[in-house]
Amino acid sequence: MLLERIHKFMVARRRTQTVIGDFFHQVRYRTGEYALRGLIGLLPWIPYRLLVLSTSFWAWVSFSLLWQYRRRMEENVAAALGDQIVSPAERKALIWKAWTNVARGVLETCEVMDLSKEEIVSNIAIEGEEHLKQALAKGKGVLALSAHLGAFTMICPRLGAGNYPISTVVKQPRDEHFARYIDDLRARKGIRTISAKPRREAVRGILQSLRENRVVLVIADEFKSGDVMVDFMGQIAPAPRGPATLALRTSAVTLPVFSIWRPDGSLGLLIEPEIEPVRLEDLDKSVAATTALFTRHLENAIRRYPDQWNWLGFPRSNRIPRSEHKKGTLPLPSPTFVRDQIDEG
Repeated sequence: MLLERIHKFMVARRRTQTVIGDFFHQVRYRTGEYALRGLIGLLPWIPYRLLVLSTSFWAWVSFSLLWQYRRRMEENVAAALGDQIVSPAERKALIWKAWTNVARGVLETCEVMDLSKEEIVSNIAIEGEEHLKQALAKGKGVLALSAHLGAFTMICPRLGAGNYPISTVVKQPRDEHFARYIDDLRARKGIRTISAKPRREAVRGILQSLRENRVVLVIADEFKSGDVMVDFMGQIAPAPRGPATLALRTSAVTLPVFSIWRPDGSLGLLIEPEIEPVRLEDLDKSVAATTALFTRHLENAIRRYPDQWNWLGFPRSNRIPRSEHKKGTLPLPSPTFVRDQIDEG
């Protein structure tokens, strides 16, 4: 009897904790949703100078309060750029600039919802557009390889405004209602959303978009988990194999694409020449070599604009310095599913 009572008590306790957790989950997401709705609705009526001052203020507040993120960013800068940025003051200045650029990117993203296609096109110039046109002319789709660099959320609105068919792979919020709202915002700008999970559905969505000769944006600079070990910013870190596998298994063209702020403060979209995947005698080796090549392109862009990256893309722990690493890769999952999906097309 005593054990039965303890069991009932524990079950009731778990149910109570679940109900309370669900309540706060809903409160958090509903608050975020209505705050975003209000911000997007109010932005057209607020003077731009006031918006800039307000964004700077909240960036300063969050920079002061979220010290754990700030410390992680400083550690990553020291590990990656220690030979270039030596003093703590220089590192802090870089991190502060990167932090304010993240806030600026949020503001730009909300503002774009009220802009017409013509306004978006006139505000964001494209450099290297010929690479995109040549890639789409092949009719096999385009993998747009990018990073959390600059105003990366402006890549899709700018391409959509230019009448390029654009899809994007995203990690959806845990709340379905909020996720649908964000998807609707993208759709208003001509952007098709492909959820990164479940992975099989993501693969189907990507392959379908490529068959339709669309541009598929893939943000590939989160080196926290994955099947391939790569050299990134002086650290050995795990990277996902997906982009490389798609490049090797499809005829899609891979183009590095970044949205960055220029020295004069204007926003530009940079489209770099095609990256040819590395084809070796073994698929696993090809995936590893191509992933390393993609990583090198992302690293080069981040090193060119270090104050426009968020500096949170490293693994949180167990990082392996380059000097201590024995070159190799982790075992790769079978690519059978991707191959079957392509054969179906």
